[in-house]
Amino acid sequence: MRLLMLSGDRQVSIGEQGPFYAMQREFSRWFERIDVLCPKPPKPPTVSTIWERVHFHPSPSSRAGMLSYLTRRGGELLAEHRHELIVSHDYGWFYNGLASARLSRAHGVPYLSEIHHVPGFPVAADFKERVDRAIAELYVRWASERALAFRVVNSAEMPPLLERWGVPRDKVVVLPSLYIDLEVFSPPKQPVEPELDVLFVGRMVNNKGLDRIVDALAELARRGTRTRSLFLGKGPLRAATLARAARRGLDARFVEWVQGASDLAELYRKSRVVVCASTCEGGPRFTVEAMACGTPVVSTGVGMMTELLQDGGAGRLVGFDVESLTDGLAAVLSDESRRRALGLEARRRAERVEYSRILRGYAEGLHRLVGLEGARR
Repeated sequence: MRLLMLSGDRQVSIGEQGPFYAMQREFSRWFERIDVLCPKPPKPPTVSTIWERVHFHPSPSSRAGMLSYLTRRGGELLAEHRHELIVSHDYGWFYNGLASARLSRAHGVPYLSEIHHVPGFPVAADFKERVDRAIAELYVRWASERALAFRVVNSAEMPPLLERWGVPRDKVVVLPSLYIDLEVFSPPKQPVEPELDVLFVGRMVNNKGLDRIVDALAELARRGTRTRSLFLGKGPLRAATLARAARRGLDARFVEWVQGASDLAELYRKSRVVVCASTCEGGPRFTVEAMACGTPVVSTGVGMMTELLQDGGAGRLVGFDVESLTDGLAAVLSDESRRRALGLEARRRAERVEYSRILRGYAEGLHRLVGLEGARR
């Protein structure tokens, strides 16, 4: 089976070996050929090949020219390699999905629309996210009759939303996208004394709830629990978050990045709890990486967190307000033996998203979709 993927991930085309690169290592075992169309990289674009069967075709055009490029180049690749399925990673202005629908109609190849999360859902962080959510609804309603199916990556949040937007339930396919290397992200071999109390990892943007995290840590201090915290990431809100933490008198460090996955895993192991205050997410990945390392999580109910934390056995599920977040952190940090027990359960639950298992399920799901389409014809 051959795949044409329209992706927003350009990490591979700029030489970075991130999650998408690792994903293709496993995918290359399941598909005869994979062609990936992706956005323009900073340097002059060239076609690159990884894992022998996965070929990246970065656009020479800026965002304004992407729809034209995807339609033209995608058509050329379909004519040359006769792919059986188009996989569209859909977000933002949805040019991947628009181009996939055009290609599907012109070449008779079905397309799968993948929507990992919707900005502004379940909660909009700002006006832009409300606009983005409205655009997503318009696209989904338009695509519901054109796409073979919609892939979502969690079972509690996204299927009900797409159904409200007019997608028949039998066209919503749950195929998780969180895949963790459980050898890299693993608990310490020997018990370690945590060096950090609270760890945040992620891009510093509006939907991450950074102001609420800082205010919750300040409220903990007011209640008598002072914490050592680390914010790992970069983004437009980094300076404002650092200044807010300083004004609140927090013992907080800010680091833009670490060298690799092993270094990140070591940070998880050295932290008593990982915090997520996001208003919308697909996973998020960092919380499940932390769980795999035996670190409990305090998180809002976004992405897979509702499924993993609902009963309180691996951390705490909290609301989108400072008081609830503060209470959740206090509950985990107040009892060290209980915190360690939560960490053990967190690791057990993270094992369900082991790298090869999840990607095998994803690949098998795509094969089933193509078989189903063939049977319909």
